[in-house]
Amino acid sequence: MYNLVKNYMEKNNMIQDGDFVLAGVSGGGDSMAMLDFLRRYREERDFSIRVVHVHHGIRHEEADRDCNLVKETCKTWGIPCSVYTYNVPKLAEEWKMGTEETGRLVRRQAFQKEKQALNIPEEKIKIALAHNKNDLAETMLHHLARGTGLKGLSSMRPVQRDFIRPVLCLEKEQIVHYLKEEHIPNVLDSSNLSDVYTRNRIRHHILPLMEKEINSRAVSHMAETAGFLAEAEDYFQKEGRKLLGLCSQTKETVFFPDAFFEQEKIVQKYAILEVLEKLAGKRKDFTAVHLRNFMELSHMCTGRQIHLPYGLLAKRTYKGIVLRKQKEDVKKAEGKWELTIPGELICPYGVFSAKIFSYEKQKIIEKKYTKWLDYDRIKNKLYIRTRKQGDYLIIDEKGSRKKLSRVMIDDKIPGDERGNIPLVAAEDEILWITGGRMNEKYKITSRTKRVLEVQYQGGKGYE
Repeated sequence: MYNLVKNYMEKNNMIQDGDFVLAGVSGGGDSMAMLDFLRRYREERDFSIRVVHVHHGIRHEEADRDCNLVKETCKTWGIPCSVYTYNVPKLAEEWKMGTEETGRLVRRQAFQKEKQALNIPEEKIKIALAHNKNDLAETMLHHLARGTGLKGLSSMRPVQRDFIRPVLCLEKEQIVHYLKEEHIPNVLDSSNLSDVYTRNRIRHHILPLMEKEINSRAVSHMAETAGFLAEAEDYFQKEGRKLLGLCSQTKETVFFPDAFFEQEKIVQKYAILEVLEKLAGKRKDFTAVHLRNFMELSHMCTGRQIHLPYGLLAKRTYKGIVLRKQKEDVKKAEGKWELTIPGELICPYGVFSAKIFSYEKQKIIEKKYTKWLDYDRIKNKLYIRTRKQGDYLIIDEKGSRKKLSRVMIDDKIPGDERGNIPLVAAEDEILWITGGRMNEKYKITSRTKRVLEVQYQGGKGYE
């Protein structure tokens, strides 16, 4: 099995002479097997290894056991070991993140600190992660279920920038066999046995069922497919960059001429995403909805515009679309976005769609992020914004008013969230706190003739 991993590393040019490999080792079977493969490979190539172990402060005695195993094994094998300790539950609370995401961030931080301490050229440092084929299959299914594109279905690669995955060529079963055959010490993380995490449910139930009921080589076939999808993703990215040759760019502005929108749509999407990521500095919150609305803007009249995440604004001009970063003072001055009725509004708070239809005693929809309002009672333009002084709601059929601040307190909305929740407002009157209470004045009654349906997607609604 060592030769299989060795050939895989060499085929993908993972390690060159003179490299310094930082191996992420938890003490679990996958990472301990990877470490053994690396130390054996070091006998044939001229490179250095250092283990990085992160103690997350979650499983207490069990985590201490894992840490001790890694340190003792590294001592026996003559491999330097750095241990980083974080209180992940406390950090998760401070950062308002889940423990899984916080764990990923502190691991990244640990590797970054270790890289800086080495004080050698960055291109000579590789970070080895112990993902295997089963991990890849789980990730594919997880991303597929949540909605993704080629990038999400091929996100786990043998080599990505400075990350390498030496055991991505092996299935979990092969690793377990290797551990027993070579008598390699390892521990079991008890959290991997729990079905609390989505990934564990995929691992324990969905993949085994697929292998049993559909194809015993499902994991292997998914790994092969991920490779094909990675090639397709790389091709479209390359074509997207070529298409950007039609655009004129400055540091904060990109102009997309009409000729750009005559090209293949899939290549347009890759080019647009490339620019959005460049201007925003990240890609995380850009969705298929944002891409669709950006492309549809090319068919609209001059002057139409859409707001995108991270303060980006796209505006239709005479001969194309201008995408630019808004200056902070402009963003603050705008502060509110008119709801398009009917139509769709993309703004920094998320996506709001609105439509009007006749009320014929249909069952009133009861969804947290979709509301029906009596359209004939709405006399002013509607805007999306956050709270301000003087805001109020009608709270009963008598027309009684209550300050928005009091409503939020009564509804137990946390104080640090109140200023971030998008509101549907008509001047000082709030019609809907997204994800929460609606104004009584605009509720559907037997006298309603026209309904305004407002639907909210993503962003900062009150949970």
